[in-house]
Amino acid sequence: MDDELKLPIAAFVNKLIAKSKFYKKAALGAKLQKEFVDKIQKIIWKYKLAESTIGIAKTDKVTEIQIFEIELKEQVIPKNVLRVIDKAIPYQILYRFIYKKNVAYGATLKDSGIENYYFSGWNEDKSFDFTGIDLEKVYQKIIKVFITSEAKAKTSFNEIIDTDNKIKAIENEIGVLESKISKEKQFNRKVELNKILLEKKAEFMSIKEELK
Repeated sequence: MDDELKLPIAAFVNKLIAKSKFYKKAALGAKLQKEFVDKIQKIIWKYKLAESTIGIAKTDKVTEIQIFEIELKEQVIPKNVLRVIDKAIPYQILYRFIYKKNVAYGATLKDSGIENYYFSGWNEDKSFDFTGIDLEKVYQKIIKVFITSEAKAKTSFNEIIDTDNKIKAIENEIGVLESKISKEKQFNRKVELNKILLEKKAEFMSIKEELK
Protein backbone atom coordinates (compact mmCIF):
# COMPACT_ATOMS: atom_id res chain seq x y z
CA MET A 1 0.00 0.00 0.00
CA ASP A 2 1.32 3.43 -0.95
CA ASP A 3 1.35 5.67 2.14
CA GLU A 4 2.19 8.86 0.27
CA LEU A 5 -0.62 11.35 -0.31
CA LYS A 6 1.23 13.00 -3.19
CA LEU A 7 0.49 16.59 -2.22
CA PRO A 8 2.55 19.60 -3.37
CA ILE A 9 5.52 20.67 -1.25
CA ALA A 10 3.83 24.02 -0.55
CA ALA A 11 1.17 22.16 1.48
CA PHE A 12 3.76 20.27 3.57
CA VAL A 13 3.89 21.42 7.22
CA ASN A 14 5.32 18.45 9.17
CA LYS A 15 5.00 20.17 12.56
CA LEU A 16 4.75 18.30 15.85
CA ILE A 17 1.76 19.41 17.94
CA ALA A 18 2.18 19.03 21.70
CA LYS A 19 -0.66 17.05 23.26
CA SER A 20 -0.69 19.53 26.13
CA LYS A 21 -2.06 22.19 23.75
CA PHE A 22 -5.30 20.24 23.56
CA TYR A 23 -5.39 19.74 27.34
CA LYS A 24 -5.18 23.48 27.95
CA LYS A 25 -7.53 24.60 25.18
CA ALA A 26 -10.28 22.11 26.06
CA ALA A 27 -9.70 22.16 29.85
CA LEU A 28 -9.81 18.36 29.88
CA GLY A 29 -10.51 16.27 32.92
CA ALA A 30 -7.94 13.78 34.23
CA LYS A 31 -9.59 10.79 32.51
CA LEU A 32 -9.46 12.30 29.02
CA GLN A 33 -5.93 13.63 29.58
CA LYS A 34 -4.94 10.07 30.46
CA GLU A 35 -6.41 8.86 27.14
CA PHE A 36 -4.17 11.31 25.28
CA VAL A 37 -1.12 10.07 27.18
CA ASP A 38 -1.94 6.35 27.09
CA LYS A 39 -3.15 6.06 23.50
CA ILE A 40 -1.28 8.65 21.45
CA GLN A 41 2.47 8.67 20.86
CA LYS A 42 2.53 11.91 18.87
CA ILE A 43 0.45 14.19 16.66
CA ILE A 44 2.01 15.68 13.54
CA TRP A 45 0.36 18.42 11.51
CA LYS A 46 1.39 16.95 8.15
CA TYR A 47 -0.32 19.09 5.49
CA LYS A 48 -2.36 22.27 5.16
CA LEU A 49 -4.69 22.43 2.17
CA ALA A 50 -5.61 26.04 1.55
CA GLU A 51 -5.90 28.54 -1.28
CA SER A 52 -2.36 29.71 -0.47
CA THR A 53 -0.85 26.18 -0.54
CA ILE A 54 -2.68 24.26 -3.28
CA GLY A 55 -4.37 27.07 -5.22
CA ILE A 56 -7.95 25.89 -4.65
CA ALA A 57 -10.53 28.44 -3.53
CA LYS A 58 -12.06 28.30 -0.05
CA THR A 59 -15.81 28.45 0.66
CA ASP A 60 -17.80 29.69 3.64
CA LYS A 61 -18.05 26.11 4.94
CA VAL A 62 -14.51 24.93 4.18
CA THR A 63 -11.72 27.50 4.42
CA GLU A 64 -8.89 25.01 5.03
CA ILE A 65 -8.37 21.26 5.28
CA GLN A 66 -5.72 19.93 7.66
CA ILE A 67 -4.10 16.51 7.48
CA PHE A 68 -2.95 15.18 10.84
CA GLU A 69 -0.77 12.12 11.26
CA ILE A 70 -1.38 10.43 14.61
CA GLU A 71 1.05 7.80 15.83
CA LEU A 72 -0.76 5.45 18.22
CA LYS A 73 0.47 3.35 21.13
CA GLU A 74 -2.06 0.61 20.35
CA GLN A 75 -3.96 -0.43 17.23
CA VAL A 76 -7.20 1.20 18.34
CA ILE A 77 -8.48 4.55 17.07
CA PRO A 78 -9.23 6.76 20.13
CA LYS A 79 -12.54 8.36 19.15
CA ASN A 80 -12.90 10.35 22.39
CA VAL A 81 -9.54 11.99 21.70
CA LEU A 82 -10.59 12.83 18.13
CA ARG A 83 -13.66 14.67 19.41
CA VAL A 84 -11.39 16.87 21.53
CA ILE A 85 -9.10 17.58 18.56
CA ASP A 86 -12.06 18.38 16.29
CA LYS A 87 -13.49 20.83 18.80
CA ALA A 88 -10.11 22.53 19.23
CA ILE A 89 -9.37 22.85 15.49
CA PRO A 90 -11.92 24.93 13.54
CA TYR A 91 -11.03 23.32 10.21
CA GLN A 92 -11.90 20.04 8.50
CA ILE A 93 -9.36 17.31 9.22
CA LEU A 94 -8.25 14.17 7.44
CA TYR A 95 -6.58 11.83 9.94
CA ARG A 96 -3.85 9.35 9.11
CA PHE A 97 -3.35 6.86 11.96
CA ILE A 98 -0.15 4.89 12.29
CA TYR A 99 0.55 1.94 14.55
CA LYS A 100 3.93 0.35 13.84
CA LYS A 101 3.71 -0.40 10.09
CA ASN A 102 -0.10 -0.30 10.00
CA VAL A 103 -2.04 2.63 8.54
CA ALA A 104 -5.69 3.70 8.72
CA TYR A 105 -7.54 6.88 7.81
CA GLY A 106 -10.38 8.84 9.35
CA ALA A 107 -12.36 12.02 8.74
CA THR A 108 -15.08 14.03 10.42
CA LEU A 109 -17.97 15.59 8.59
CA LYS A 110 -18.81 18.74 10.56
CA ASP A 111 -22.22 20.05 9.56
CA SER A 112 -24.69 22.11 11.62
CA GLY A 113 -23.11 21.01 14.89
CA ILE A 114 -23.44 17.30 14.00
CA GLU A 115 -20.26 15.27 13.69
CA ASN A 116 -20.19 12.11 11.58
CA TYR A 117 -17.03 10.04 11.84
CA TYR A 118 -15.76 7.93 8.98
CA PHE A 119 -12.89 5.43 9.21
CA SER A 120 -11.09 3.03 6.91
CA GLY A 121 -9.96 -0.40 7.99
CA TRP A 122 -6.33 -0.94 8.91
CA ASN A 123 -4.13 -1.20 5.81
CA GLU A 124 -7.19 -0.78 3.60
CA ASP A 125 -6.18 0.68 0.26
CA LYS A 126 -7.61 4.20 0.10
CA SER A 127 -6.84 6.69 -2.66
CA PHE A 128 -7.63 10.39 -2.12
CA ASP A 129 -8.13 12.92 -4.87
CA PHE A 130 -7.24 16.41 -3.63
CA THR A 131 -8.56 18.27 -6.67
CA GLY A 132 -11.80 20.21 -7.10
CA ILE A 133 -13.34 23.55 -7.99
CA ASP A 134 -13.18 24.58 -4.33
CA LEU A 135 -12.07 23.17 -0.94
CA GLU A 136 -15.62 22.16 -0.03
CA LYS A 137 -15.77 19.90 -3.09
CA VAL A 138 -12.32 18.53 -2.22
CA TYR A 139 -13.50 17.63 1.28
CA GLN A 140 -16.68 16.04 -0.08
CA LYS A 141 -14.50 13.83 -2.28
CA ILE A 142 -12.44 12.87 0.79
CA ILE A 143 -15.58 11.88 2.71
CA LYS A 144 -16.94 9.87 -0.23
CA VAL A 145 -13.80 7.70 -0.18
CA PHE A 146 -15.01 6.32 3.18
CA ILE A 147 -18.57 5.58 2.02
CA THR A 148 -18.84 2.00 0.82
CA SER A 149 -22.64 1.66 0.79
CA GLU A 150 -24.97 1.92 -2.20
CA ALA A 151 -25.65 5.50 -1.04
CA LYS A 152 -22.90 6.59 -3.44
CA ALA A 153 -25.41 6.06 -6.26
CA LYS A 154 -27.18 9.26 -5.19
CA THR A 155 -26.47 12.42 -7.14
CA SER A 156 -25.95 15.15 -4.53
CA PHE A 157 -23.50 14.99 -1.63
CA ASN A 158 -26.23 15.70 0.94
CA GLU A 159 -28.33 12.85 -0.43
CA ILE A 160 -25.33 10.51 -0.25
CA ILE A 161 -24.73 11.40 3.41
CA ASP A 162 -28.43 11.22 4.38
CA THR A 163 -28.87 7.83 2.70
CA ASP A 164 -25.63 6.46 4.14
CA ASN A 165 -26.72 7.57 7.63
CA LYS A 166 -30.09 5.87 7.12
CA ILE A 167 -28.41 2.63 5.99
CA LYS A 168 -26.03 2.68 8.97
CA ALA A 169 -28.89 3.36 11.41
CA ILE A 170 -30.94 0.41 10.11
CA GLU A 171 -27.87 -1.87 10.10
CA ASN A 172 -27.27 -0.88 13.73
CA GLU A 173 -30.92 -1.55 14.66
CA ILE A 174 -30.78 -4.96 12.97
CA GLY A 175 -27.61 -5.81 14.91
CA VAL A 176 -29.17 -4.76 18.23
CA LEU A 177 -32.34 -6.79 17.53
CA GLU A 178 -30.37 -9.89 16.56
CA SER A 179 -28.37 -9.61 19.79
CA LYS A 180 -31.57 -9.22 21.85
CA ILE A 181 -33.19 -12.23 20.15
CA SER A 182 -30.17 -14.43 20.84
CA LYS A 183 -30.35 -13.55 24.56
CA GLU A 184 -34.15 -13.56 24.98
CA LYS A 185 -35.56 -16.53 26.95
CA GLN A 186 -39.30 -15.81 26.72
CA PHE A 187 -40.87 -17.35 23.61
CA ASN A 188 -43.56 -14.66 23.13
CA ARG A 189 -41.05 -11.84 23.43
CA LYS A 190 -38.74 -13.65 21.00
CA VAL A 191 -41.57 -13.88 18.44
CA GLU A 192 -42.32 -10.17 18.88
CA LEU A 193 -38.66 -9.21 18.37
CA ASN A 194 -38.39 -11.46 15.30
CA LYS A 195 -41.37 -9.68 13.76
CA ILE A 196 -39.68 -6.29 14.28
CA LEU A 197 -36.44 -7.71 12.87
CA LEU A 198 -38.17 -8.90 9.69
CA GLU A 199 -39.73 -5.45 9.25
CA LYS A 200 -36.33 -3.78 9.63
CA LYS A 201 -34.73 -6.19 7.16
CA ALA A 202 -37.51 -5.50 4.66
CA GLU A 203 -36.98 -1.75 5.12
CA PHE A 204 -33.25 -2.25 4.60
CA MET A 205 -33.77 -4.22 1.39
CA SER A 206 -36.27 -1.63 0.14
CA ILE A 207 -33.68 1.17 0.51
CA LYS A 208 -31.07 -0.92 -1.32
CA GLU A 209 -33.51 -1.71 -4.14
CA GLU A 210 -34.26 1.99 -4.59
CA LEU A 211 -30.55 2.68 -5.05
CA LYS A 212 -30.02 0.15 -7.85
